[in-house]
Amino acid sequence: MHKVGGQAVIEGVMMRSQTKMAIAVRNPEGKIVIKTKKLNLLSDRMKKWLFVRGIINLVEMLSHGMKALNFSSEVALGEDNKEGKSSILLFVIMAILGIGAGLALFKLLPLWIAALIGPKSNILFNMIDGGVKLFIFIAYIYVISMMKDVKEVFRYHGAEHKSIACLEAEEKLTVENCRKYSTKHPRCGTSFIMIVIVISIIVYVFIPLSVPFWYKLLYRILLLPVIAGVSYEILKIGAKYHKNFFFSLFEKPGIWIQHLTTKEPTDKQIEVALAALKKVL
Repeated sequence: MHKVGGQAVIEGVMMRSQTKMAIAVRNPEGKIVIKTKKLNLLSDRMKKWLFVRGIINLVEMLSHGMKALNFSSEVALGEDNKEGKSSILLFVIMAILGIGAGLALFKLLPLWIAALIGPKSNILFNMIDGGVKLFIFIAYIYVISMMKDVKEVFRYHGAEHKSIACLEAEEKLTVENCRKYSTKHPRCGTSFIMIVIVISIIVYVFIPLSVPFWYKLLYRILLLPVIAGVSYEILKIGAKYHKNFFFSLFEKPGIWIQHLTTKEPTDKQIEVALAALKKVL
């Protein structure tokens, strides 16, 4: 069976196989514009290493995802190729600002609140830290899900999941066949984030409560690759054995959150997802 992952973008879907990436976007004239790219296979050997492959996949996912979003915005807005391309400097600045904001929101703020409450138990301290992090994540998703443009992206997210589910069921890739499948999928990036939050609570317990605040923050940042690697392996096992009661427990929180991050797509949106999917098979 083909291993394919994807991501919703502006007015479209990006699909990735082991060797190729395709971005399908519907332009203002209603036509589907597709961009394909062969993927660098130099890291394939490292992708066989347990835990390390999770970190590699995360970096690649972020890199390809940003490029796909940049391309989709150009096509969806009907910009001229020369005028619509963002400058490299601006792209780098926005990426740095985004990482900084993410660390402040999901690392610094939860840690500060936990330290402010000041429980005597290290386990309770990290449960408060993780709970605040989870609350911020859910609140953020809920707020942006109210925006019209984001709702459209979430519909394409649903189209992505439906088309991949159809592929995994080994059915003919048609809009009609995709329609009957759920918008939720166990291998979704949303599920990965939920697992990361749970695993981070467990890992951070090993940081002594007596460690100074700023060292706690530093250790949390340095341990991110470890947490990402472990979470990726759990996600893969959970997707493979999703019918097993124990592993389904890791899957359920991500599926619940997907009630916010996915919406029922239109037939035209499924067409776009299928266009991208067929290009990577």
